[in-house]
Amino acid sequence: MHKGATTIEEYGDGWNVDRAHALYSGTKSFWSIAAGAAAEDGLLSLDDLVCATIPEWNEVGKNRVRVRDLLGLTSGLPFGGLGAGVPAFEAAIAKPLAQVPGTTFTYSGIPLQVFGALFSRKLASRDLTPLAYLKQRIFDPIGLRIGSWRKLKDSTETLPTGAFLTARDWSRFGQLLLQGGMWDGTCVVGKSTIENCWQPGKVNQRYGLGFWLYEPRDKERSVAYASGAGGQGLYIIPSKNAVIVHFGQSNSYNHERFLRRIFEDFNR
Repeated sequence: MHKGATTIEEYGDGWNVDRAHALYSGTKSFWSIAAGAAAEDGLLSLDDLVCATIPEWNEVGKNRVRVRDLLGLTSGLPFGGLGAGVPAFEAAIAKPLAQVPGTTFTYSGIPLQVFGALFSRKLASRDLTPLAYLKQRIFDPIGLRIGSWRKLKDSTETLPTGAFLTARDWSRFGQLLLQGGMWDGTCVVGKSTIENCWQPGKVNQRYGLGFWLYEPRDKERSVAYASGAGGQGLYIIPSKNAVIVHFGQSNSYNHERFLRRIFEDFNR
C-alpha cells in the first residue's frame, strides 16, 4: 500500500484475497499496541511491576520485571514458548528466570503469555479476554476481520503466535500505525503509543516493543516491522508512506535483504 491505496497485490498458487495466512510471531506486535491502548484507558501502565498484578512474582528477581520488559523481551525469562510450545498462562507464570531482568534480550513467547495472564486479570472486571479487548478496541474500529486464532487446550488464545489474517486485513493494521493511530478521522490509538513501541530498546537497538526495527536512526530508511516464521512480515515505512505485507513458506527468508531491495526500488 502506498499513500493509503493498494498499488501491488499478487498471490501465489492456492492463495487469494480471501484466504487467511498464519502470522506466527507476527502476532506479537498486536499486543504492544493493545497494551498501549490499555494504558490510555487507565487499565495499566507499561512501567507497572508485574508482581503488582501477579503476586506469584513477588520474589527476588521477578519482582523487578515491568510490563514493558515482557513486551520488549528483556524480562529475563528463558527462550521457548513458540510454535506448538506456547505454555498456558499459569505455566508461563511458573517459569523461572534465566537472566537478570532488563539485561538480556531473549526472543521467546513465554513473556507474552505472562503478559496475557496479567492482562486477563486486569480485564476480569470487564469480563473480557485479551483477544476480546484487542478486537473491540483496535480491530473492530478499523474493520479488521480475524480469519482464525489458535487456542490452547484450556481454550485461551495464544498471544505470541496464533493469528490468521488475510493480507488485506494485516495491511489495515499497518495502515493504522502509519497514520499515527487515526482511522477515518477518529483516533483509535494515540500516536505516542505507536512511537513508544518503535523506540529502540536499551538492550537490543533493533527491537522496540513487539516490533523489529530496521535502520531506526535513519528517518529516510527507518522501518518498523512485525516478523513471523517462514517469511511473514508487516512493514511500516513512514518516509515512503507505505505499508507492505509479505507472506511466505521459506526458512531462508531474510527481512533485511528484502528491505534493502525495497529501498533500491523506491530510489530508482
